[in-house]
Amino acid sequence: MEAQVDNVIQVHDLTKTYQMGEVEVQALRGVSFTIRRGEVIAIMGPSGSGKSTMMNTLGCLDRPTSGEYYLDGEAVANMTDDQLAGVRNRKVGFVFQSFNLLSRQTATFNVELPLRYAGMTTGRRERAQEALTAVGLADRMTHRPTELSGGQQQRVAIARAIVNDPAIIMADEPTGNLDSKVGSEIMSLLLNLNRDRGTTLIIVTHDSAIASQTQRVIRLRDGMLESSS
Repeated sequence: MEAQVDNVIQVHDLTKTYQMGEVEVQALRGVSFTIRRGEVIAIMGPSGSGKSTMMNTLGCLDRPTSGEYYLDGEAVANMTDDQLAGVRNRKVGFVFQSFNLLSRQTATFNVELPLRYAGMTTGRRERAQEALTAVGLADRMTHRPTELSGGQQQRVAIARAIVNDPAIIMADEPTGNLDSKVGSEIMSLLLNLNRDRGTTLIIVTHDSAIASQTQRVIRLRDGMLESSS
C-alpha cells in the first residue's frame, strides 16, 4: 500500500494482539480504512470493541502487531519507540476526558509542553498564548487548573493539542466530564478549529449526539470494522 496525499490516515489489515498471561487477546482483527485530510470522524463501538486500542495505534502511543499504517504520508507501523514519540509530537494533538493538566503550572506552561518536548527554545510562550487566545482563554493565561472551571480546563487541553499545528487532533470522550451545556460549547470549539484550520478531527465517543455532529462514523465490534459511513 502506498500513501495517498489526500488521506491523512491509511490503515490496512491492522491487527493488535495482547498477551494476558497464557491468553491471547485479539484487540484488532484486520481493520482497514482511510481518513481524508480535514475530515471529522467519530469512532464508536461497545466496550471491548477495540476503540481504545485503535486510538492508541492511530495516535502512535502503541504499534500494531501487523498491518500497515500511514500517518500524514509516513509509514509508522514498524517505527521504534523514539521514532513513534517524534511522529506523535509533530503530527498528533491529544484531548482527553480527564484533561491531563499539570495542576501546579499555569495554563500557558501546560500549553507550552509539546513545544518543550519538541526541543523548541524560543517563541514557546508566544505560541502558547496564541493557542490560548484561539480557544477563548486570553484572560486566563496565568491561571492554574485549580482556578479554572471544567470547561476552561478542557479549553487549555485543546490549546495544548493545537499548539504544534498537528495533522490530526484525537479527542477521547472530550465532553465526558462536562455538563451538557459546556460539553456542547467544547464540541463547537473543536468543530470550529476543524473548519478554520482544516485540522483532521477524530473523536472516540459513546455519545450518539456527539457522533451525529461528525461527517462519518467508524464503528468497531469485536476488533473488526463493523461499518464506516
